[in-house]
Amino acid sequence: MTDPKQIPKQIPKEAWALFDRYVHGDLSRRGFLDQAARFSGGAAGAAALLAAMSPDFASAQQVQPDDPRIATRRQAFDSPQGNGQVQGYLAKPTDAAGKLPAVLVVHENRGLNPHIEDIARRIALAGYVAYAPDALAPLGGYPGDEDKARDMFAKLDPAKARADIVAAGRGLLTLPDGTGKFGVVGFCWGGSLANHVATQIPELAVAVPFYGAAPAIQDVPRIKARLLLHFAGNDERINATWPPYEAALKAAGVRYEMFSYAGTQHGFNNDTTPRYDPVSAQSAWDRTLAVFKATLA
Repeated sequence: MTDPKQIPKQIPKEAWALFDRYVHGDLSRRGFLDQAARFSGGAAGAAALLAAMSPDFASAQQVQPDDPRIATRRQAFDSPQGNGQVQGYLAKPTDAAGKLPAVLVVHENRGLNPHIEDIARRIALAGYVAYAPDALAPLGGYPGDEDKARDMFAKLDPAKARADIVAAGRGLLTLPDGTGKFGVVGFCWGGSLANHVATQIPELAVAVPFYGAAPAIQDVPRIKARLLLHFAGNDERINATWPPYEAALKAAGVRYEMFSYAGTQHGFNNDTTPRYDPVSAQSAWDRTLAVFKATLA
């Protein structure tokens, strides 16, 4: 099996923008293949390129689902403003002596896939109750196929999906396993939701969006949490939302830190795809765990 850490050197420069459009639903699989064929040696080359750029969940998994160091379960919270109920995956250390602070883990635009479940387990091993909701639960949950998941995601009611994630955050405030303190980390769509949750829940201690779009600017003064924002260097679509967001954060006196990782692609923390940048991802993850420790412990 090809080592995903080595693949980026083989990816043509033109492919990154196409792949970004594809993973965010702006370009169909057929559209990606047709356009990629122009610079990858035809249809067969385009198919091989897409296969190389697609997630490889098994090889990147860091914490096995049956790891004895953690306990996992399915957890639901009421979501009256959303789809009635939000469902998700909860992980916590098995050796916890008492209640722990919680971290809400919000997925990309494909639902609660194996990668995000693995992220939740990694956070649990760091000493937290990690809860990863599945926005696709109202449609049957993550389907096990990334293309199907993207198609399903487009069918969600956006306002209800956001309300479900906010309801998950509020649920963590009174979770029996938790201390009542919680933070949020999100990736891509989840990064945007991490920003949104910060505007909706004043009790939130910290929000860590990875390459997430800004929330509604008029809501920024409502943010009480500390923010740690991670951006990819090569991500024009998301980075364009930052200047007005930063201006609003400064005007509102919100405490924040922003890091932009030069040369990286949107999704650089996702170690299941060739967008993964191990050096930048490790730096961002170390900073994330440090801010959790500073604000939640």
